[in-house]
Amino acid sequence: MSRSQPYQPLALRTLHGSIAVLMIIALLTGFLIYNSEDQRFGYLPIPAIPKVESIHKLFGKAFLLVIPFFAIYSFGAGRHRLIQADSLVRLKAIGKPIWWYTLHRIVNTFMLLGATLALVSGREMQVGLLGQGELKQIWYPLHLVSWLLIFSCLAMHLLMIAKIGGVPLMISIFSLVNRPKDRPPILVKSCCSWFSPKWLMSWLTNHLKIKKYNMVLLGLELIVMAGITFAWMTFIIHR
Repeated sequence: MSRSQPYQPLALRTLHGSIAVLMIIALLTGFLIYNSEDQRFGYLPIPAIPKVESIHKLFGKAFLLVIPFFAIYSFGAGRHRLIQADSLVRLKAIGKPIWWYTLHRIVNTFMLLGATLALVSGREMQVGLLGQGELKQIWYPLHLVSWLLIFSCLAMHLLMIAKIGGVPLMISIFSLVNRPKDRPPILVKSCCSWFSPKWLMSWLTNHLKIKKYNMVLLGLELIVMAGITFAWMTFIIHR
């Protein structure tokens, strides 16, 4: 397997980097909240951080802002990095390169589902209520499960990258080198075209044509986008 450094599109590097930073900070602040307010599964003897719930909520809002773009990219241009129609069949090739690629795609898919669950359950929780019965509501354990899923998938994601592409693949996501047709002005112009009804209809038509060969991914896309829409609706209503 070649160890030459691959090229990652600018949109992927930007969205992946943003989601990764927000997710890691949310994981850390979420653990600090659990460590001071819950502790049912154990705890670490570390001091509580003032207003950590507010910090967690702030990055949760930023996560809510970024994830729609990340999801659209993931199910569109990045669909080959997610579960495929023949993924279960390819999992039979244990130990072969295609097995590792397939496992990585499944891990990526579950991480996106976990992020959606974290977003929905997090929006239904109120800051400052963990000490007022919030621990007994269904949204809190769902939030814990979602972040446990994200943490597990994140660890496996890093292991899969190390196995598949090693250090070159790991550092490619941090590269600042852009190809001539993949520079910031071109990316911004492309994003602006999203607001054109003609472009949207063309994109949707082509999108559905491709997805008819992978109905599993289409179903998961509908679940994720419905979850993100629900989270945005509750955010607007609560405001």
